[in-house]
Parts: sequence; C-alpha cells; structure tokens
Amino acid sequence: MRHRSVADLMTPTAVAVQPGTSFKEIARLLDEYGITAVPVVDEENRPVGVVSEADLLRRHTAKDGPSTADAMMSSPVVTARPSWTAVEAARLMERHRVKRLPVVDADGRLIGVLSRSDLLQLFLRRDRSIQEEIREDVVVRILRLSPSAVHIDVDEGRVTLSGTLDRPGLGPIIVRLCETVDGVVEVEDRLTYEAAETAPVAPEEVEAVPSPSEGVEGARPSADGAEAVTAVPPSPDTAEAAGAADPGRFDGPGPDGPRP
Repeated sequence: MRHRSVADLMTPTAVAVQPGTSFKEIARLLDEYGITAVPVVDEENRPVGVVSEADLLRRHTAKDGPSTADAMMSSPVVTARPSWTAVEAARLMERHRVKRLPVVDADGRLIGVLSRSDLLQLFLRRDRSIQEEIREDVVVRILRLSPSAVHIDVDEGRVTLSGTLDRPGLGPIIVRLCETVDGVVEVEDRLTYEAAETAPVAPEEVEAVPSPSEGVEGARPSADGAEAVTAVPPSPDTAEAAGAADPGRFDGPGPDGPRP
C-alpha cells in the first residue's frame, strides 16, 4: 500500500516572514491568505520560529517589548519532512499541540507548510478508491486471497468486511491492514469462518479377559500389562482325572471299558 506523504498534502508555496517583519504586516498576511500562523525564516530560508494568531493577540494584550516577528515568534520551530506519512505528521502535531508544520528539505530549508486542513484531505477520498485499494493491495497482493474471498463495503469512509474465510487468524490481520488505508474512518468486522473438521474419536479398545474355568491353562501378560488368559482344550489325562473325581460329570469310557 502507498500512503500519501507530506509532500502530497502540503501547500508547496509557503508564506513566510523575516525576523524583522512588523506586527501589522504579519496580521495582514494571515488575513490575506486565510492562515492561522506563518513561519519565520533566516537569510538562508531556514525556519527559526513561527508566529501565530495567538502570538499576535498575546503581544497586543501585553503591549510591551518589540512588535517584530523575532520578538513574538514561538521557538524552536517544529518541522516535518516531505517523505513522512500523513500519520507521522499528525502525531507530531498532536504531540506539540500545533496546527501547522513547516516542511523542510534535507538542508533544512523551507519548501512548504502542512496544516490540519491539509491532513483532512485524506478523509475526502472517494469510497470507490478506498474499496479498490483494500481489495487490490490488502486482499490480493498482501494476503494473496481471491478478490472474491472478502466482500468490502465502504460508506463515507466506514469499511464493512464480510464473507467466509478458512483461517480465523486472518480476520484481525485484515482489519488492522484496512485501518491503515488512507481515508478509512473505521472498520467493522462481519467475517465468518469455516468450521474446522474434526476426526471421529475411535472407541477405546478393550481386551476381554475370560474368567478362569476348566480348560484354562494359565495367565500370560498382554501387551498393555494386563493379564490375559489362554484357553486350551482339555488333554485326555485331564479329562480322565476330571471323570475320576466326579463320575457324574464324565460319560466317556473308563479304564475298564464303558461305564454302565
């Protein structure tokens, strides 16, 4: 994304005064050009201060001291660079509580002035331009999504995002990127996400352990540590012994032939 810079927004023809400019001349310039402050520059066109409407009113009320620019100006002067973004310039204005910033080149010479009204031009961007930038730069170029993956609606700088994404983590990223687009006032997130498919949970395998009975030879350890048993058919000797112990339970032939 390309953010509009100070050079894009500033007034390139800056009205400036010399340190010796008089009170009345400064007041006339402010009225003629419809501005609230004017930079004071030295012989090499480097800003050394700023005289504002407030400075003029303060001098008029006090009625003491010289009434030239160098005596009334606020100094040191806060300046901006043409390569700065509008956000950087706005933060500097807020930090120093000023309404205008002289813009200087690499040598510190005055090349323009940036005012609060210049910054407001950002919010006059057409909704269509904002929508196209979000789709082309945020959705396609940065996030590498299909242009139709996110529905973008822009109304008076207010952006509404809707659609269904396959990754929930993308939502906050898209919102943050949209908020940095020049001209965006606010962003509303109405995105939804595909439900993650979950694999069915297999029932826990349970190994059945038979209870001891006739024909059970003994227990052996299973793979998971539990004792398992192995059933074996009774041997002839075992069957004979069982029959001798309980004749009613065995109908097979005895040692002397069939039983009556």
